[in-house]
Amino acid sequence: MTAITPASRSRRSSKLRRLQPGLRSLMPYLICIGGFLIAWQILSLILGVARLPGPINVIVDTWDPYISQPFFDDGGTSKGLGWQILISLQRVAMGYGLAAVVGIAIGGILGLNRFIGKGLDPVIQVLRTVPPLAWFPISLMVFQDANTSAIFVIFITAIWPIIINTAVGIREIPQDYTNVARVLRLRKGAYIRNIVIPATVPYVFTGLRISVGLAWLAIVAAEMLKADGGIGYFIWDAYNAGGDSSSSQIILAILYVGVVGLALDRLVAYVGSRVAKGGN
Repeated sequence: MTAITPASRSRRSSKLRRLQPGLRSLMPYLICIGGFLIAWQILSLILGVARLPGPINVIVDTWDPYISQPFFDDGGTSKGLGWQILISLQRVAMGYGLAAVVGIAIGGILGLNRFIGKGLDPVIQVLRTVPPLAWFPISLMVFQDANTSAIFVIFITAIWPIIINTAVGIREIPQDYTNVARVLRLRKGAYIRNIVIPATVPYVFTGLRISVGLAWLAIVAAEMLKADGGIGYFIWDAYNAGGDSSSSQIILAILYVGVVGLALDRLVAYVGSRVAKGGN
């Protein structure tokens, strides 16, 4: 029998002390997520697996091929969830990128010109409350193309928080900054570059962060109505198929949507923090 020396005890205790902070930081996630999964499984047993598959059933039903082969491609729209997510992300990138460029430009004009900002405020307040899917029939009539229409729905959904936050950020610039610019007789370009942009970066990225979530919601809804491929199409197609594993496929796709939405939100927040630090 090997004797445990004081030195080995000390090494083990030091390792435990190093592990304890990490374990303490993980405990909230382990307990809450574990509790959620247990509650989900119990609810599935109460309602019945046919109505609500539990987490175990979802994994078993979708393991092959949707979990084990996320990038399989059988041609047409029969693709793995990895490809479906990428198709949706391409549409979101185009619509969201266009909304960011146009929204920041319009928001800047509204913030710098009080007359235009006041005059267009009622129009913006009316249009921003229109549900995303209400734009879809109009976009189909105008563009005559489902893919272009989906991108337009993303654009028109994501643009309003960007416009509003950019305009508000400019209006919230301290009066002292404006007074200093007047004393130094800064030209318009220098004023915008040295004062307006650094002061409004946090507001702009707040709008961008809100908009990326709205864009992701809009694309899933738009793809459910009319699209060739995409995660929204996959969810609707699985529902219409009505197979034994359809519910599990839908739940798995929803989990994918949530994880990707969280990743997009964190990505925009990270970029915003880096830009803000660079501005300082």
